[in-house]
Amino acid sequence: MPVPEPPLWEQLASKSAAMPQGERLQKVLAVRGWGSRRVCEDMIAAGRVTVNGELAVLGRRVAVEHDRVEVDGVPIGVKPGMVYLLLNKPAGVVCTAHDPQGRPTVVQLVPSEPRVYPVGRLDSATEGLLLLTNDGDLANRLAHPSHGVEKEYLVDVEGTVAAGSLRRLRDGIELEDGMTAPAKVSQPTPGVLRITIHEGRNRQVRRMCDAVGHSVQRLVRVRIGPLRDAQLAPGEWRELTDAEVRSLAEAAASNPPPPGSGRYAE
Repeated sequence: MPVPEPPLWEQLASKSAAMPQGERLQKVLAVRGWGSRRVCEDMIAAGRVTVNGELAVLGRRVAVEHDRVEVDGVPIGVKPGMVYLLLNKPAGVVCTAHDPQGRPTVVQLVPSEPRVYPVGRLDSATEGLLLLTNDGDLANRLAHPSHGVEKEYLVDVEGTVAAGSLRRLRDGIELEDGMTAPAKVSQPTPGVLRITIHEGRNRQVRRMCDAVGHSVQRLVRVRIGPLRDAQLAPGEWRELTDAEVRSLAEAAASNPPPPGSGRYAE
């Protein structure tokens, strides 16, 4: 005897229970700044969006607590509780959570909860922009040189740098730990360099300048990938906007490895 089908309401309830729960995907994308809901629907229909590695379809719902959503391979960071802070690090502050010597640390300059960690390092004497976050995935992509995220510095050096020395800095400098990758270098005014690198080895900019005979008097990082903020005073911090977080994720995903890179960025 054939088994009777369950009532229609039971079939619908069972189907609904098996469907992913949460917010509609196009709404999540729109809230994160990827465009209007119509634009986000078009992105989904074009096959540009995945959820947990699977191609998304219109009408898909996502649970922001655990689903991983990517657009063109770039995570959009839908998980709640992710914090992204931009700090203007003053000189004399170290990039650690705790310093045995009792020096002030960068985590003491930002809220203690939720706990965040610096992305890479600036040495104690170096000033400027530093990102702190609890998003480990993004932090690893931004820090690793294989993603080629640029860091730009303004450097006060002793004396005026000759054209030949500028060329050496651009082409690569032989340091004790190997040849540096090509850099973008200019001298806007005598004794002031603008240097953009991808690697960020330990004290790299200082060692590069020493190698051409011009010791560093002051070093300030003014840009991390697409991020700049000339209004942020030393010791001040602010939260990144959703658009800024997205731009960082895109920069870390889209940049090719620069020639000669391969060391973990500081």
